[in-house]
Amino acid sequence: MADRQPVTELDARFSADGATPAEWEEGREQLESAEVYWLATVRPGGRPHVTPVIAVWLDGSLHFCTGPAERKAKNLESNQHCVLTTGRNALGEGLDVVVEGDAVRVSDDAVLRRIADAYEAKYGPDWRFEVRDGCFEGDGGAALVYEVAPAKAFGFRKGKYSQTRWRF
Repeated sequence: MADRQPVTELDARFSADGATPAEWEEGREQLESAEVYWLATVRPGGRPHVTPVIAVWLDGSLHFCTGPAERKAKNLESNQHCVLTTGRNALGEGLDVVVEGDAVRVSDDAVLRRIADAYEAKYGPDWRFEVRDGCFEGDGGAALVYEVAPAKAFGFRKGKYSQTRWRF
């Protein structure tokens, strides 16, 4: 899927006087270049679960992987809604980005090979995956791969504070 262009809105309630909305290109670049993301899923009982993951931006979506027995995979079995967040741990500068969407399992081997190549290109040879039977295979065994296409995203600029909403 090619990158979709969202509608961009500044939320003046949470923005400094004279602030302007962040352009989607800047938000997308943050998603492409970040190394660590925080994934929030919903446990079967409704409580939140948050964990760090690595991910790649490819064809307009974020992609991450996890072992089938891990809590996040179990959560996504019953509720695909999730949030991925990345940014800087500082108040005075940077742009934090929050992506809301549904985690959809990717099992097509050709697509998985492209995602595996993107992981290795971004994170280096320690993150090289083989593709087998609709999964990544690595030193830790099989991993399920998920795609999260943004339904809505937010950009939180620090310094001259602004809050941007991108609707897809």
